[in-house]
Amino acid sequence: MRRICRARIIAHASTAGVLIFLVFVWSRPLSSGTANPMEHTPRRGFAANLHDLVSDWGTVVIDGIVAIGDLGLFCMRTISWMFTRLPRRETLLPNFYQVGVMSLPVVALTGTFIGMVLAVQSYGQFRQLGLETRLGAVINMSLVRELGPVLAATMLAGRVGSAMAAELGTMRVTEQIDALSSMGANPIHYLVVPRFLACLFLIPTLTIMADFMGVVGGYFFTVEVLGIDKHHYWHNSEQFVGVFDLLSGIFKSFFFGAAIAMISCYRGFHCLPGAEGVGRAATAAFVYSFVMILIIDLFLGVMINSVYDTLWPEGVSLI
Repeated sequence: MRRICRARIIAHASTAGVLIFLVFVWSRPLSSGTANPMEHTPRRGFAANLHDLVSDWGTVVIDGIVAIGDLGLFCMRTISWMFTRLPRRETLLPNFYQVGVMSLPVVALTGTFIGMVLAVQSYGQFRQLGLETRLGAVINMSLVRELGPVLAATMLAGRVGSAMAAELGTMRVTEQIDALSSMGANPIHYLVVPRFLACLFLIPTLTIMADFMGVVGGYFFTVEVLGIDKHHYWHNSEQFVGVFDLLSGIFKSFFFGAAIAMISCYRGFHCLPGAEGVGRAATAAFVYSFVMILIIDLFLGVMINSVYDTLWPEGVSLI
């Protein structure tokens, strides 16, 4: 027993001695002739830092160009299948229902409150100018030309685009898309074309719904809450808002729907493996779709304004 206790004491003492020695060695100041790599790291030169910066930016640019080219090929394959053979009715109708019918409540609610918000924000400024009776023209013009199509497309990207990317991404991760290819079915024709057609043809109806509910919401708040005369409200709306304004917003919506469908399906098809990859695909689908909606809206807005100025050079003034 004494031998065992003595051996344990010796072992603990030797361990403590080793630890004290290591602490002493590491805590000693280094001489000027030695270099501690943890304290004195060599500085990289300006040329090396510039090389790393250019390399990183070059990688980003090359990856972006490759992604754009891959997306272009994806779009070409989708469009070619549309003209080669249309999808079956059993695959079209469920997508039409999900994109169109299920999106109506959120689009209608958004349009209603946007019309009210426009009335609230515009009333104070127009009242200072004595033009509060012109609120109908401003609210309805803003809705049918810009806010209605853009908000309908944004709701579609958030509700439908993310769901498309997550669904196709899950199918990619679980190898269901590969199983379709092995059975002789083309995944783009079976999965992408129905979703693309649903977004392309049903977003105009969602835009019309957003415009209608926005007009109703703006009218209700302007007339019933702010006390503006309804005759002047509708008269000014009729004078300043025409069929061209309504059709220009509907025309934009076709491009918005096509962009949402292509980007969402592309992100789902090229999803990274795992649950994290599916989540990133859904997030990227909404973000990229929203950015593309704004870019398309800018260029189409410039083009439509130039066409309007060509057809009606005199225009109509609010004052």
